[in-house]
Amino acid sequence: MPSPGRRGEAASYFHPAPPRVLAHRGLALEAPENTLLAFLHAVNAGVTHIETDVNGSADGVAMVSHDADLPRVAGRDGRVDQLTSAELRRVQLGAGQGFCSLAEALDAFPDTCFNVDVKSANAVEGTIKAIRDLRATDRVLIGSFSTSRRMAVVRELPGVATSVSAGGALPAAHAARVGATRMLRRILRGVQAVQLPEKVAGASIVTDRAIRSFHEVGVEVHIWTVNEPADMIRMLDVGVDGIVTDRADLALPIVAERHRTR
Repeated sequence: MPSPGRRGEAASYFHPAPPRVLAHRGLALEAPENTLLAFLHAVNAGVTHIETDVNGSADGVAMVSHDADLPRVAGRDGRVDQLTSAELRRVQLGAGQGFCSLAEALDAFPDTCFNVDVKSANAVEGTIKAIRDLRATDRVLIGSFSTSRRMAVVRELPGVATSVSAGGALPAAHAARVGATRMLRRILRGVQAVQLPEKVAGASIVTDRAIRSFHEVGVEVHIWTVNEPADMIRMLDVGVDGIVTDRADLALPIVAERHRTR
């Protein structure tokens, strides 16, 4: 399992002990994704960790949204960065929900950990402000496709947990597959988790050797997006620490059984 040294840098985020369920954009079976209602459904189901995304509004607020634009989620033209936070809150996403800010999500669920993917450069300052204002550094993990965006946030939030960005994912996957732990340790310096799809560059990282290599250098392994129970079980059998899933309702009992049988 991951060494306590790295996980200790963000103890609240990495509690309770793995395996853990990360609710992908909340639990959006009867609620629009990435809304306070979807997060509420996830928390009510027993989720401790929510995976979400932020883009910046026209007034610099980090708003919870996977997409930079509105057509898919709101059925209308426009972009998140073209509207103010107040205007975005009034956009109808369904079930009486509008966009919420990261600060509102952190405030609404003070006992919940959030995995935050910083999707745009104009969300960086707003993300830092929201986490600082809510004193949530120890229950947040910062991720981003962009290393520069991710590090811009991490540098301003000492002790915050973080996961590898796209630039490190491929070399990390290659090193883990062959058990090159010395190289892997260098690649993942300053990182507490790898959050990856099951296959990177066409080859699986959900193997005994790869997972063991990641654990030897002290990082957790979270795999996305896993929605079939058989796949969840298979990954947990190999030692994956976290399942990122749209179906937290299915994953929670599977993970709970793992904890009971330890």
